[in-house]
Amino acid sequence: MKAMIFAAGRGERMRPLTDTTPKPLLKVRGRPLIVWHILNLVKAGITEIVINHAHLGDQIEAALGDGSQFGAKLLYSREEQALETAGGIAQARHLLGEEPFVAISGDIYVPYFDFQQVKDVLHDKDMWGNPYPADKRDICWLYMVPNPDWHPEGDFGMTMYSLTNDGSPKWTFGNIGVYRMEMFDRVAAGDYAKLGPLIREYADKKQVGGEVYEGEWHNVGTVSQLDLLNAPLAALAPAGKGVQ
Repeated sequence: MKAMIFAAGRGERMRPLTDTTPKPLLKVRGRPLIVWHILNLVKAGITEIVINHAHLGDQIEAALGDGSQFGAKLLYSREEQALETAGGIAQARHLLGEEPFVAISGDIYVPYFDFQQVKDVLHDKDMWGNPYPADKRDICWLYMVPNPDWHPEGDFGMTMYSLTNDGSPKWTFGNIGVYRMEMFDRVAAGDYAKLGPLIREYADKKQVGGEVYEGEWHNVGTVSQLDLLNAPLAALAPAGKGVQ
């Protein structure tokens, strides 16, 4: 299985930090956000990783290189302007191939997520070994998290292991998902396209599976959120040094 890390966003709410540093290279607890993902993927045996980038993308390539320092093989999908998530996947399709892949946002901090679990969540056969018709099997599998304070309404309801656009309670999409490439057949390379509408379309068809992840998870969206995550390190740093 291959992985994709979304790293093309501008990070407007993280300015002025992101004026000079791409958001995925901002450090949390001493390590760039994107490196947490790379190391956790490699730990699970997922070593072929595609990273898309736009804003200050050269810095990302310079910092991470070919991935050998992490035991990974990194490939880069360059975008002149950020194409959003579905557009980024379509642009990188030639690098990802046609098999199911896992994708994760480069601006979340989820240090203990075990990527081993993503390898077998999309099933082609039922428990009796009968093949699912293409329109009955899950097109994607999403990891949901308890609703954070800044998103109390959540995104999707859940019935057993299927996600719904209605229903209660709702959970928040944790920006980690496993996808079949056929989900993006209608998105051409170079198109600007968001992932959310596609997910909702297939949720209506009952083809979106998912489960709740209740481990440590943070969406690092603002400078204050970044500072809060780094506060334990700041408390331990020598006087006058702060967090590097």
